[in-house]
Amino acid sequence: MSDYKRELEDLVLIVTKEGGSDLHLTVGRHPTIRVAGDLIPVVKKNILTAEDTMGLVTEALSDVNKKLFLAEKEIDFSYSVAAGVRFRCNAFYQKGFVGAAFRLISTKIPSLVELNLPDRLADFARRKQGFFLVVGPVGQGKSTTLAAMVQLINQERSEHIITIEDPIEYMFVSDRSIIDQREVRFDTKSFHIALRSMFRQDVNVAMIGEMRNPETISTAVTAAETGHLILSTLHTNSASQTIDRIIDSFPANQQRQIRVQLAGSLIGIFSQRLIARVSGGLIPAYELLLNNTAVANLVREGRTPEIDVVIETGSDQGMVDLNHSLSELVQRGEITSENAYRYSLNPKGLDRLL
Repeated sequence: MSDYKRELEDLVLIVTKEGGSDLHLTVGRHPTIRVAGDLIPVVKKNILTAEDTMGLVTEALSDVNKKLFLAEKEIDFSYSVAAGVRFRCNAFYQKGFVGAAFRLISTKIPSLVELNLPDRLADFARRKQGFFLVVGPVGQGKSTTLAAMVQLINQERSEHIITIEDPIEYMFVSDRSIIDQREVRFDTKSFHIALRSMFRQDVNVAMIGEMRNPETISTAVTAAETGHLILSTLHTNSASQTIDRIIDSFPANQQRQIRVQLAGSLIGIFSQRLIARVSGGLIPAYELLLNNTAVANLVREGRTPEIDVVIETGSDQGMVDLNHSLSELVQRGEITSENAYRYSLNPKGLDRLL
């Protein structure tokens, strides 16, 4: 293999034609794509050598990113081809060889309805102030959900929206709002520096790609307290775990203060999973926490384990617990009961619903 540009574009074409979500490049294996959750080797392509993976990855990197990658041994970046296809990528070393994962990003930002997400998320997007988190493991559609919420604001209101990402994923076109997108390393040194600058940029809404450290979390919570709508993500499994993760990221002597701030600024947490659909493709199951007086008190008092019970019993207020979401999908014939149990965080509780 020598024409790495052509080979990479060919692999991109295979991903899009097959309805894939990801492309994996690993030494000693065929290029592999993920379709509807399953990894499928592209057997018509040769098994990749060390030279091949290095060639394909460096073809996707800019000169600046190439230097960073060789120095740091891993890098997040975006990659676009002439056909308008765009990927969020991570390149890394393993056993001394280069590997990479490319995640396909749709050029069209889907709506909440098209994503089969609840109407209640639109209510959060229409808020003027507060802290809203979309959480879940890697690859569960968090970025796409946030993009749909930002696009809703863009279409409905005249706001100044800023996104802080690493790398930039969905490319927004300003509609009723002004949208400025900042990429860490190229447009700003870090998430928390960009967030801090936001206070001088007349920003109404900020979408932060990921909460990576206490400085970012603290600045985001303060921004939510001072009249901004802050949207972000965390790699956590549930709403209660998310709150614990945020609190535990701070030193013990700061935890009381962040509990008080979080209790006052949090408006909701949405935890989602993408599950294989019986009819093909993926469909979300989710948990939704609304921050009412009871939840705020539990956060403030450090009684986060009790939040799960509030979610289970709060359906009349619009809360949704994951087991109810899973059981509803099973009853509608959207997913199998086996998959429901696989994704449930409380299988015994799911027993009572199925």
